[in-house]
Amino acid sequence: MRHATARLPDPIGSAPPVEELTIRPAEPGDLDRLVALETEVFEADRISRRSFRNLIGAPSAAVIVAVGPGEGSGRPLLGYAALLVRRGTGLARLYSLAVSHAAAGRGVGRALLKAAEAASFERDRIAIRLEVREDNERAIRLYRSEGYRPIGRYLDYYADHMPALRFEKTLRGDKPIETGVPYYEQTTDFTCGACCLMMAMARDVPGFTLDPVMEIRLWREATTIFMMSGPGGCDPYGLAVTAHEFGLRSEIHVSQAGDLFLEGVRSAEKQKVMALAQEDFRRRAAQYDIPVVIRPFALSDVRGAIASGQTVVVLISGYHMFAKKVPHWVLAHGDDGRHIIIHDPWVADERGETIADAASLPIPYDTFDRIARFGKVGLRAAVFLSQRKD
Repeated sequence: MRHATARLPDPIGSAPPVEELTIRPAEPGDLDRLVALETEVFEADRISRRSFRNLIGAPSAAVIVAVGPGEGSGRPLLGYAALLVRRGTGLARLYSLAVSHAAAGRGVGRALLKAAEAASFERDRIAIRLEVREDNERAIRLYRSEGYRPIGRYLDYYADHMPALRFEKTLRGDKPIETGVPYYEQTTDFTCGACCLMMAMARDVPGFTLDPVMEIRLWREATTIFMMSGPGGCDPYGLAVTAHEFGLRSEIHVSQAGDLFLEGVRSAEKQKVMALAQEDFRRRAAQYDIPVVIRPFALSDVRGAIASGQTVVVLISGYHMFAKKVPHWVLAHGDDGRHIIIHDPWVADERGETIADAASLPIPYDTFDRIARFGKVGLRAAVFLSQRKD
């Protein structure tokens, strides 16, 4: 499967609770028992020994174990919860929850769930998300009884093609805001800007359809042809021009005039082609009377735009989100008073991420302000989008 499979908690039953249950962080010495428990509980989509080793102690994860009564190392491992915490965000995801058959129905799953929530809260997360099989009625009852609300559904998610339901629980503050902006995951490594445009258009352009054909079309129309390596990326003028041509009102905010992104391109020929492509975008932006603000935008600019119903395509450094020093576009579409809410079109499948890790991400104000720049010059770039009245 492309996505990591969410695990099943123990059933809710009337069996007596486990006495002397200890909940604690997993240690390297738990590795053998974690693998054995995984083998006992799951027939497919198991977490590997190597993955458990990487999760234990990783700054972006937490593994919590439930240990039963006994002495020393002889205490049985009754269950575990694995938590993923995406870098630079206010969100956590319950990646896996497993309980041994012997402890099923005795409160171990609920205790691990509460421990995962506490660990998320301690890391200043405002919400926790999870996925669960649509036919796992007992698990769904557990999540609902603990205050989780449904937020979506994945078709053909599990190895047997069973859909998954997405749930979320708010850990601090008000309930997450709803902006009506749908999420779309990029299908290539280089179409983040186009995908941000697509998400904005899906809400504000009547009849607009989200699909890979449109993703590539928008990328072709907004790209600078080349980047540091590989296919070209989108520049703010190209994004603004393309948005205008598809029916949105756009406004460009950029911290410097002239050509962008050239410092990372070694080939003089590629630099020349990029400069010509960007000059074309600037001329077309002027032809369409698209406003251009040459100064670094402030957090207050983004908050004000969102408050007025706009969306904002923002350039960030990919290093802060997924540890790659590349320019990356995200869509800011909400504001809860402490966080800018973004859709990040990139889902890091290799790290077990799903859409739940990338859609409606709450980014603390100071973190957002820090990551919303790129390169040695600290380039600030954004395209403010809204419905056009004409």
